[in-house]
Amino acid sequence: MINFLKIVFSALFIFMCYKVISTSLERNLFEEWDFLGSIPWMRATLWDFYANIFIITLWMFYKEKSIILKISITILFVCLGSIATLAYVLVHLFKLKDGEGIKELLVKV
Repeated sequence: MINFLKIVFSALFIFMCYKVISTSLERNLFEEWDFLGSIPWMRATLWDFYANIFIITLWMFYKEKSIILKISITILFVCLGSIATLAYVLVHLFKLKDGEGIKELLVKV
């Protein structure tokens, strides 16, 4: 199961990096911001994104000990979205020792 998750999360990480970079090269977000902000679905998507970030951040705060690390990772979550979230989970997946599973992934370090 853990190897499957490593593959899936790695593929998602690569895809999201590709998607963000290719979109950034095609259009500048800051030039599009006023237009995007006028679309109700875009505003709803942003609220949805930040609700998810809040939930993921609570889990990360539960797992991590260092306040500096907690603050740094929160900033990365907010600024990079799923790229930072996938990277965070991948780091913890690759830190698991043989025989450890989902429980060890989800509980405190």
